[in-house]
Amino acid sequence: MAIAVVVSTTACSTPSVNLGIPRAVAAPCPDIEVVFARGTGEPPGVGAVGEAFVNSLRSKVGARSVGVYAVNYPASYDFTNSAAAGGEDARAHVQDMAVNCPDTRLVLGGMSQGAGVIDLITMGPITIRRYVAAPMAPEVADHVAAVAVFGNPGRNAPGGGPLTAISPLYGAKTIDLCAPEDLFCSRGLSLAAHLSYVKNGMTDQAADFVAARV
Repeated sequence: MAIAVVVSTTACSTPSVNLGIPRAVAAPCPDIEVVFARGTGEPPGVGAVGEAFVNSLRSKVGARSVGVYAVNYPASYDFTNSAAAGGEDARAHVQDMAVNCPDTRLVLGGMSQGAGVIDLITMGPITIRRYVAAPMAPEVADHVAAVAVFGNPGRNAPGGGPLTAISPLYGAKTIDLCAPEDLFCSRGLSLAAHLSYVKNGMTDQAADFVAARV
């Protein structure tokens, strides 16, 4: 997987799964939370594609609150270590939310290397090049309403494919978007296509997909 460049007021209810994670006290729980991993080289946060996706989703879910968690990872060109760090952070946060905010509808997302991060925690027990799956506890799948990834380099990698095809637990609730000719997720050679997701309508397409599932 050659991963490349690029709050609310509802109180938590009783946990529905036990993942061995201590329960936080009175942590606020949004109706929906987007956990998003930015692309390579972007500053900390959810990145441009993440922001466009979240803004579009908020416009489609009415009065429900939408929290946002930016996966805390380097998003550096040391792809193997960077993606692994992202997977560890994302996995820990999502599992914590499943325990502490069991009624929150979780949405996972990522752009480019960030899509690879989401691959790692949701794909089946496979290895894509040197990237080894680091799946979440199976019980977490019931708390994840949808997954949206953009410019996913795992689609092109040996042993990989669209997340819809390589994730037994999450594939059916995933939208894996690849702009035509994007050199990192298709057989095309266009860097401009890889950088087009904010303007090409695909963040709105993903938001429509997710809004129908949350």
